[in-house]
Amino acid sequence: MPTPLARRLGVDHPLVLAPMAGVTASAALVAAVSAAGGLGSLGAAYLTPEAIAAACREIRDRTDRPFAVNLFAPLPAEPADPAAEADYRARLAALHGEAGLPPPPAEVAAGPRFDEQLAALIEGGAPVFSITFGLPPQPAMDRLRAAGLFTIGTATTPAEARAVEAAGFDAVMAQGYEAGGHRGGFTGDRREGSLIGTLALVPQVVDAVSIPVIAAGAIADGRGLAAALLVGAQAAALGTAFLRAAECPLNAGAKAALAAGDAETTTLTRAFSGRMARGLRNRVTERFAAAPIPPFPLPNGLTRPLRSHAARTLDADLTSVWAGQAAALAREEPAAAIVARIMAEARRALSTAPNL
Repeated sequence: MPTPLARRLGVDHPLVLAPMAGVTASAALVAAVSAAGGLGSLGAAYLTPEAIAAACREIRDRTDRPFAVNLFAPLPAEPADPAAEADYRARLAALHGEAGLPPPPAEVAAGPRFDEQLAALIEGGAPVFSITFGLPPQPAMDRLRAAGLFTIGTATTPAEARAVEAAGFDAVMAQGYEAGGHRGGFTGDRREGSLIGTLALVPQVVDAVSIPVIAAGAIADGRGLAAALLVGAQAAALGTAFLRAAECPLNAGAKAALAAGDAETTTLTRAFSGRMARGLRNRVTERFAAAPIPPFPLPNGLTRPLRSHAARTLDADLTSVWAGQAAALAREEPAAAIVARIMAEARRALSTAPNL
């Protein structure tokens, strides 16, 4: 299914592994999807420059096919709310006590610098760059163009898609409300992203811009990929579909929770990171459902010990398991088998579409 975008990227299939940061940022999974004919994407937002360089080397050692590296756009500092932070820390400390953990850290280390991460992925030979949470500074775009990388921006509204195109990106990922992980919006009152569904968003974005559109949000099998192509996308991004893949380093407790879930088990929450994200509903999301949450990235640092404890104990009730509304469609298979199955399903769906 060589769409114009797939041909331009040099991949066999219009299938993109959605960039998933944190514990799911696996070079092995990225390489497996790329080797199978899709575009593997490394969610590198939390990785140090050294870790990004090492991941790029590992991906290139495993496959000679194209791959992408994703970063979060630098975010402006939000005003602190001491009362919200104190309330959040108290609620989190109570969870720590219930889990037998020491209190949360008093301070959180600053994350890696965007410009240093960008330099690492360019020097690491990544042929494709994507970004979430907004647009990069102009000097960064100039560096990407000079290095010859293909660039993908993220949008949750047609207006954001137009901004992505105006900034000089080569393609735009239209992220629907159903998508797992963090909302990628950056304009308007809902800076974290609008709540437009994927099948409503994609055709409007296709009409709004002239660059290729990648559909993202609760697409977890070939039927969803086919639907995305039928409404004008030139590729689909799938993340949740690969969470139970053999190459995905998500712990067994989280994978079991995904396997037991259904279409109603996800929720939008700021509880773990301070920014709106979709994941499995659990004890933490419920505890913080009505609580004031400090802005990203402070909660992400404060919850790291609890999330690490949950990973060690395989307790999905105490950690973020980011997943889209199609989580029940994910299967436990090697990544290459997932790519092959999804493409076969998409071909079947498209072959019967004219007879509807």
